[in-house]
Amino acid sequence: MSDQDESLLKFPCRFPIKVMGEAHPELFAAVETAIAQHVPDRDSVEIVRRDSSGGRYVGVTITLTATSQAQLDALYRALQRCSRVRMVL
Repeated sequence: MSDQDESLLKFPCRFPIKVMGEAHPELFAAVETAIAQHVPDRDSVEIVRRDSSGGRYVGVTITLTATSQAQLDALYRALQRCSRVRMVL
């Protein structure tokens, strides 16, 4: 069974990932590093940042052209390794 058969998604597809965490340079560095490692076509990535009202937290939506479930899984794991990340959806 291939990676394509195990997923409900049809690849390639546009896929949003939401990261919520502390508004800190370490968080943004982790997002950039994860994208660089797991998304070969950086030009296809859109990043939208939304600060909390108090400015302590931030939501980052990463929309990319995903090529496989394995790619998405690896990207989620890379994002979750950052200590400033509170949640990845």
